[in-house]
Amino acid sequence: MEVTDVRVRKVDKEGKMKAIVSITFDEEFVIHDIKVIEGEKGLFIAMPSRKTTDGEYRDIAHPIRSTTRELLQQTILEKYQEDAEEEGEGF
Repeated sequence: MEVTDVRVRKVDKEGKMKAIVSITFDEEFVIHDIKVIEGEKGLFIAMPSRKTTDGEYRDIAHPIRSTTRELLQQTILEKYQEDAEEEGEGF
């Protein structure tokens, strides 16, 4: 499976969430609402989730393997950084 598109929508509000991302695979399957979040150790991604009746959040879609999660995170954060540099913001 190949990542064929990454679209980053910057969040203008102050806070930890920096962007919302959509990622497309093989020009056939897309996952929307992946969040780019600024944590204590730097940026990371959070997969789309839904609040359950008991108040917890559960991912709607997520990678099974840690290597796949790392690939997604690396791809998304590289695109986020490229877009930020184009806008003259950087990190």
